[in-house]
Amino acid sequence: MESPFRPNGSATWFDESDLAFRMNEYDEYAVEEAVRLKEQLGGEPEITVLSIGPDRVIEAIKKALAIGCDRAVHILEPEVASREPWQIASIIAAYARDKQFDLLFTGMQSQDRGSAQVGVLVAELLGIPSTTTLVGFAWADGVVTATRELEGGVKGKVRLRTPALVTCQLGLNSPRYPTLPNIMKARKKEITTLQAGELSSEKPLTGSAAFRHPEKKGSGVVLEGSVDELVEKVLVILKDKTAVLR
Repeated sequence: MESPFRPNGSATWFDESDLAFRMNEYDEYAVEEAVRLKEQLGGEPEITVLSIGPDRVIEAIKKALAIGCDRAVHILEPEVASREPWQIASIIAAYARDKQFDLLFTGMQSQDRGSAQVGVLVAELLGIPSTTTLVGFAWADGVVTATRELEGGVKGKVRLRTPALVTCQLGLNSPRYPTLPNIMKARKKEITTLQAGELSSEKPLTGSAAFRHPEKKGSGVVLEGSVDELVEKVLVILKDKTAVLR
């Protein structure tokens, strides 16, 4: 099946001309879990949602506010696609460093780059504990109990004292849809805009030289029939198409 994603002119990112944008799926789990914790604690904690990117990320920010976040920070970076995970993490950490957040929720990874590096890098830069790939979350008396999904479907439990950072993935929760009243309320919530360059000027440590679709090297053949018929067909192909039986 032909992919709808095409490289741009420089082959360093996607051609965005025909793409529609939405909140990253893993970030939806993070937002939902943060709002659930706020509800568990009687609505007392304040949730700040942060997004880095061009003006279009405002729509994702508004959705997070409508779900239940209290305020938002838009870090304006028109060329966010060219920023690698170290740079993104450095920007987030620079903003968060003096805010005394008790808990940071991030998506496990982005759906475009898929590096799964930003969350843990932010925690390292802030000097706080972190755990990843959450499919279960509980909080009590300043301690997070996280259930992680490991290789082969194995689950692991981790306990962390706050301040801490967790990355969220499929299976943690079912994100809610914003209601119309909450969408209206979100319009009145504060969105602060900052310039990425004001927070961090870290140079990239890695980069993408170019990417492209795989070369088409021929088509496959689906064989049908009984075992004897399949054996005969395979032998014919080996004789006609290869030098194996010659």
